[in-house]
Amino acid sequence: MYLLWNILSLVIAVAGLAYAVNAFKQIQAKDAGDDVMQKIAKAIQDGGKAFLHAEYKYLSVFVVTVFVLLAMGKDDPAAGSYLGIKTAVAFLVGALASGTAGYFGMHCATRSAVRTTQAAKSSLGAALDIAFKSGTVMGMTVVSLGLLGITILMLSYVSPEAAAQAIEAGGKTDALNVVNYVLGFSFGASSIALFARVGGGIYTKAADVGGDLVGKVEAGIPEDDPRNPATIADNVGDNVGDVAGMGADLFESYVGAIISTAIIGFSLVPSGLTGDAHVSAISSLLMYPIALAAMGVIASVLGTFRVKTDDESKLSSALFGGLLAASAALVIGAAAITMAMQPAPAVAPGASETVSHWNVFLSVIIGLVAGIIIGHVTEYYTSEKKAPAQTIAQQSETGAATNIIHGLATGMASTWIPTVLLALAVYYCNELAGMYGICVAAVGMLSTLGISLGIDAFGPVADNAGGLAEMSHQPPEVRERTDSLDATGNTTAAIGKGFAIGSAALTALALFSAYKVAAGVSLGLEDAKVVMGLLVGAMLPFAFSAMAMKAVGKAANAMVEEVRRQFREIPGLKEGTGGEADYERCVDISTKGALREMVGPGVLAVAAPIVMGMAFGKEAVGGLLAGATSAGVMMALFMANAGGAWDNAKKYIESGALGGKGSEAHKAAVQGDTVGDPFKDTAGPSINILMKLMTIAALVALPLF
Repeated sequence: MYLLWNILSLVIAVAGLAYAVNAFKQIQAKDAGDDVMQKIAKAIQDGGKAFLHAEYKYLSVFVVTVFVLLAMGKDDPAAGSYLGIKTAVAFLVGALASGTAGYFGMHCATRSAVRTTQAAKSSLGAALDIAFKSGTVMGMTVVSLGLLGITILMLSYVSPEAAAQAIEAGGKTDALNVVNYVLGFSFGASSIALFARVGGGIYTKAADVGGDLVGKVEAGIPEDDPRNPATIADNVGDNVGDVAGMGADLFESYVGAIISTAIIGFSLVPSGLTGDAHVSAISSLLMYPIALAAMGVIASVLGTFRVKTDDESKLSSALFGGLLAASAALVIGAAAITMAMQPAPAVAPGASETVSHWNVFLSVIIGLVAGIIIGHVTEYYTSEKKAPAQTIAQQSETGAATNIIHGLATGMASTWIPTVLLALAVYYCNELAGMYGICVAAVGMLSTLGISLGIDAFGPVADNAGGLAEMSHQPPEVRERTDSLDATGNTTAAIGKGFAIGSAALTALALFSAYKVAAGVSLGLEDAKVVMGLLVGAMLPFAFSAMAMKAVGKAANAMVEEVRRQFREIPGLKEGTGGEADYERCVDISTKGALREMVGPGVLAVAAPIVMGMAFGKEAVGGLLAGATSAGVMMALFMANAGGAWDNAKKYIESGALGGKGSEAHKAAVQGDTVGDPFKDTAGPSINILMKLMTIAALVALPLF
């Protein structure tokens, strides 16, 4: 059974990659527009490629260094040490897979935007088809490469037959959990994800903040106006931050959830089994999350056929109809897999009593439903059509200060519903199927990532398409169609951020459960080391966010000065009667600023649990991870939702409310949005990765504590 399910998953992963490549070829076959459009698009493509090449050069040094350190570690499963060449190779494969997914997704996105603009000349439906197809290329690449890497490593490293024989011969289950080797894959993915998210976030917000403050507020020129030197850098940033960065973030959640579930599954194999029954129990618990993810790939493809419309008012319903169709297909598929595999974890490690496989199935459903609801709660707090963002817009009439105060309050208030949902999900999944139930809930939430990430990555493509329409002076109806796509994309992006935070929280909890099992320690509050770790861990998301926010501030300051310089020194640029803006200089400022400033937060995330463990032991690290997860979820929700609400309050005014563009309320809203930009696109999303990377680093480095 183990071999069969692995082969099926492998075939589905390869088919998913083929689907992504075919979709990319279909996009490339579309008309790329006139020479002016192609010239602007090439500048964005070159800027994105230059940034990723520079970023990957930096990351290659980190990856090689960590690979060597892991390879030098002790490989002794009997002693609970899973370092050595196997983990090192898994780490390298994870880093390469994550980097490849981000690069290919961004490569597709930067070529799809101009074709979306051109398609908008004929119809809204044609433009939607290209933009959404580009998003699904990112989504399907992420899930397929993740599933492919895990499946190959599971086939290479894990043998249920050998594990059963070793346990029956007297080996301890917790000391033979060779799935820990595969954890290196998740560590590699997490490392790339953090730098991609932080670096991409700094890049995009430096350009965005600089362009908005000087272009909109000081010069009074529209967004995406070719006179603004930061415009190209801003469009590049949308892709490196919200396509490559988001893809790397969710790739990490996806593989982390699957691998942690397999690790927990191995530890919960019922005791007292022998022979084929023992092998079957190990196989089903190990392979269930992988088979579930494979079914999610199929469900995501089926959901894409639902996304079609020519009616502007039905754009959102078309996109979410696709997600709901995929979710329904997953529920049916998961039921079939559950009947076939019958995963029955023990009620506790070492116990013979088992949990019903239908309890496991219900945990999957809870995770899936919680993810959808959290996304819609995020939409309520951030959409310009809802009360929270509109109230912030109304506060803008009395200035930027009241706008910012109300935006902060909205972000804080937005945390309670998702937090309660996550808490209830954890409680009921634990009641149904213990730690295994919590872990499979995370897999359930992420199983339809192929389409949910596609819906999210559709946003930056639509945004860039609108910018291209503006910069190439397309007819008004083209800009109206791209604006409709962009408005929907803003909503899907906000929902995507909520989904990313929810999935990160459940994945972090799943990984934390794996850490507790692997460490074999009690993490009670009566232990001073646990309390110490808890306090330090709760502080880390704040310190990490401060580093990311300051990084944006530094890079944005350089961008502001450069845009001012060009307006001042290039004759006729500001008035549109003279020379052209030097876009490359602004792209260079964003690139160098992002690469320089991403190092500190990345080092903090990897070093904190290792230093804590070596200094104070496993209990202190357990407290550290619990504190970082609890505070991190709150901070991520607060920052993402406050930033999204500020952004859409500004867009609400720009739609004509409260005096429209150029009014005093609009100027105040632009300043609020400028504060919110690093909240929602740099610090907030990066906390997702901080929570997961710290736990994975602790698991991998556990033998050192």
